[in-house]
Amino acid sequence: MTAESDAKGGSTPKPPARRRFRWVKWVLGVALVALLVGEGFYLWPSLHESWQKLTEIHWGWLALAIWLQALSMSGFGRVQKQLLHAGGVDVTQRKSVAVVYGATAMSVTLPAGQVFSTAFTYRQTRRWGASPIVASWQLVISGVIATAGLALLGVGGALLVGNRVGPFKLVLTLAGVAALIWAGNYISRNPGSLESVLRRTVAMVNRIRKRPADRGMDKVADVLSQLESVDLGKRDGVLVGFWALVHRFSDVACLGASCYAVGADPKLSGLLLAFAAGKAVGSIPFAPGGIVYVDATLIYGLTAAAGLPAAQAVAVAFVYRLVSFIMVAIVGWIVFAFLFRTPQADDAEYEKEFEQRRI
Repeated sequence: MTAESDAKGGSTPKPPARRRFRWVKWVLGVALVALLVGEGFYLWPSLHESWQKLTEIHWGWLALAIWLQALSMSGFGRVQKQLLHAGGVDVTQRKSVAVVYGATAMSVTLPAGQVFSTAFTYRQTRRWGASPIVASWQLVISGVIATAGLALLGVGGALLVGNRVGPFKLVLTLAGVAALIWAGNYISRNPGSLESVLRRTVAMVNRIRKRPADRGMDKVADVLSQLESVDLGKRDGVLVGFWALVHRFSDVACLGASCYAVGADPKLSGLLLAFAAGKAVGSIPFAPGGIVYVDATLIYGLTAAAGLPAAQAVAVAFVYRLVSFIMVAIVGWIVFAFLFRTPQADDAEYEKEFEQRRI
């Protein structure tokens, strides 16, 4: 049926859905602007006082906050370096830290940045000579260690406040991390204990899917041979734990230095709780870098738990996020532009491999 026959029949084409619902966007936009204006008027006294705090900033404490954040990033680079060393891959600290900065910049600025940063780290570790198993193992263990460190900070803050957390949860968290590391070491040193389980599982899957019984067995042998190369000995384990503590406590100290930079004097327990809450909320990928909701969590934590006035809490959050978010992202993208911007011939191969391992 042509447009001419439609006109003769008296029927009129319906407007596209986009045009019909365009008014919804305008209403939402006006409502958002009204909300921001209302919040601005409501919070103006605190914001005005916060600006005064920032104009009277102590530059020595700000410099210390920047140095502590750099130390935190370097500590995580050391964690990555030691884990790769346990997998038989030797990499310089400079290269490891460069990847940490580049991956962090992606994570905090891009939509779905955590996926891009993980793929970027996987690709670089593979390029350094890590096998697929070692590269994946390093990503998993470093993530577990970071999460466990954050949980310990939260528990420590609760204990200092006087909450009935009890030592049991603290010991349980440490035992869980130790058990995971021990299990990985045991499997890497005794691959035969895992081989029979994997072969039976593969045979059962093949039987269900009506495939040859030996299909995929070569992959099992390849995985086991790569697992044998992972050996997190006592020295590497101690160094990983030490640098993990340096990474987390330097970041907390950066938040503390941000407090002193604006003349605030926070409670240690509240500082730990505010930090843990901010980092936990920041892991939710609603917006790049957790803009708005991480800042709101920090401000609320600093006022409710650390005992800071609202004006000081806003100023502290601004300084800390300036150092730990904006400056780290800028440095990370500069590092990426100079060291990793040029495409490599094996990029597509590693990207495909990473996607297959995610599935």
